[in-house]
Amino acid sequence: MSEAVTYSRYLKIEELLSLQQPRDEVEHDEMLFIVIHQVYELWFKEVLHEIDYCGRLLGEGDASRAQHTLRRILTILKVMVSQLDVLETMTPTEFLTFRERLESASGFQSDQFRQLEFALGRKSWASVERFPEGSRARLALERRWNRPTLWDAVLAYLAQEGYAVPADQLERDVTAPVGRSEALQTVFIELYRGDSRNVELCERLVDLDEGIQEWRYRHVKMVERTIGSKSGTGGSAGSAYLRSTLNQPLFPDLWEIRAAL
Repeated sequence: MSEAVTYSRYLKIEELLSLQQPRDEVEHDEMLFIVIHQVYELWFKEVLHEIDYCGRLLGEGDASRAQHTLRRILTILKVMVSQLDVLETMTPTEFLTFRERLESASGFQSDQFRQLEFALGRKSWASVERFPEGSRARLALERRWNRPTLWDAVLAYLAQEGYAVPADQLERDVTAPVGRSEALQTVFIELYRGDSRNVELCERLVDLDEGIQEWRYRHVKMVERTIGSKSGTGGSAGSAYLRSTLNQPLFPDLWEIRAAL
């Protein structure tokens, strides 16, 4: 007879609480650092789960549920941004007490964040090659590399709705960055001027784009506040690299059309 389902067994609490293992228990703030980053990885997992679901819903023509899913993602992003407030309670000197023990470990190595970028249309083969062949991370990124992005799901949905989405956009190389298309912008201008239902869907995508940009900005400021212009752990460029990722919209056409409406 199987054991009864309990809160602890269902959520694997024993295993979960065993995963926080500071390299030196003397340093008080290392526990906070570990917990925050483990929670981020769990949120990345959930956001990827929701993005995949949103893409499936759009494929089924269910824009209402897709919008609901996008709103959930946006709410999660707000929580992710607010977690930086908690991390910023750690002063630069408190971080320095254990920073050296991180050795080559760096958030730059988060394959789930790279998967999130891939799912939203920002793919880089260099990100795949950072992980050993055959590893869980490498295999996951290779799958994401070859899959259509959320933007591709949106364009396919709009084509199903009867919009004249250019063939080169519907058949684009899904491993390439999402670029600007004047022909596609014409389609979106038509949509915005006469289709309030799908305008709401597009505006949720703009919210998502803005939310990701906000998270990137807050992350940069947190890093600058903690280590200033120093190199990041693992030899990364630290805040200099992170700053280079700012102001790069995921869905540029949805921003370009604002001046024409």
